[in-house]
Amino acid sequence: MPISPRLQSWLELRGIACSIDPDFAKLVPWLRSTFVLCGTLIGIGTAFAYTPLLWVMVPIAAAGAIFTVHPFDLIYNYGLRHLTGTSRLPPNGTPTRLACGLATVWIITVALSFQLGVAPLGYVLGGLLTSVAALVSITHFCIPSFMFQFFFGNRALALRTVFGTSEEQVA
Repeated sequence: MPISPRLQSWLELRGIACSIDPDFAKLVPWLRSTFVLCGTLIGIGTAFAYTPLLWVMVPIAAAGAIFTVHPFDLIYNYGLRHLTGTSRLPPNGTPTRLACGLATVWIITVALSFQLGVAPLGYVLGGLLTSVAALVSITHFCIPSFMFQFFFGNRALALRTVFGTSEEQVA
């Protein structure tokens, strides 16, 4: 089953080269696994104001910003993909890596908010970060990747992801 043009543009926004290969279509649902795991752990850390978990997430997010393979991608690449019969996750492009860098700073801010006794700020910022991760997890649309593409990358792609093409608007 081929992926929709909208989904393809959302994946390309994140720096993922899409393919018409049926094996790529089988891989698409798994492209969100890292965001699901990160968002869940950050959400738990935020909900319980559990700073040790948030601090553990900082180097994990930073590694996702530095390397083309996120540490949580390795869980899929060396484990889950053998159960699903799919190929490895593609390397993360610059937009996704920028999102991980932004998340690193965001997690630090959330953890510091809780440690410095500004819990309401920690809950708000942690909730927002968890929401951004949930959006990518559910739809594949990544707000930081959109911002990267709009300001520094392919502006036409960024606009197409929000407004669609003229063919999509008619349909």
